[in-house]
Amino acid sequence: MLIRIKDAVIGLFVVVSFGALIFMVYHFETEKGHRNLAKRIIGLSSRGGPPQTIEGLKEAIALYERQIEFNVRTGAQTGAYWKILAIRLADRGMHKDALEAFDRALYFNADDPTLFYLTGESASVAAASTVGFKENAAVERTHYQNLAESSYLRAIQLDPTYAKPKLGLGLLYTFDMDRPAEAIPHLEKYLQIVPGDISGMFILARAYFMTGDNDRAVELYDRIIYRSKDPKVRTEAQNNREFIRNMN
Repeated sequence: MLIRIKDAVIGLFVVVSFGALIFMVYHFETEKGHRNLAKRIIGLSSRGGPPQTIEGLKEAIALYERQIEFNVRTGAQTGAYWKILAIRLADRGMHKDALEAFDRALYFNADDPTLFYLTGESASVAAASTVGFKENAAVERTHYQNLAESSYLRAIQLDPTYAKPKLGLGLLYTFDMDRPAEAIPHLEKYLQIVPGDISGMFILARAYFMTGDNDRAVELYDRIIYRSKDPKVRTEAQNNREFIRNMN
């Protein structure tokens, strides 16, 4: 067991070091490229300033465009490395460290709905794992919950057909933020996209129950009992259904 932990730590250190090295090299090469480009463009003009002729301007523009293309390619590669690092950290349960890496990845690719969804997942776990060891634990937990919420919402905004952030948001609203009424529309849309997902049905049934819509909750538990072949799942759904019926 100690050897496996040691190997995981060494592997993670290598990934982190590699990501940091890529980031440093990127910035060094970018700054160096900017200096060289400025010198070359200034050198195009006999007066030591911007080119004054049409041909000179065309050549200067071409130089800038090539530099921009290089920066875009390099930035995309750097963003990919940060994304890989963030996922590796999250897989190891290091979600607060993963959030920092996701932040860097989003710097390079701010329109990636998957990155926002994964940020929401790590923020949700970070919020749930924040307990009262610190004086500001409640503030920290609220911060991570808000980060999870905004990340899920941004992922949905970028891709309305993306199912996973709808489920994550429904789970967050129902169990962590005590806002089940807001969870319901997201969970209903999720089940329209993934109609056979049992976990989504359980969460939506819980949200219905928390908002007093017992009939729809019972209906969902009936659907789970009918669809699931897992005896434990069927028993849980039956117990929940009977609990609601006995309340009426």
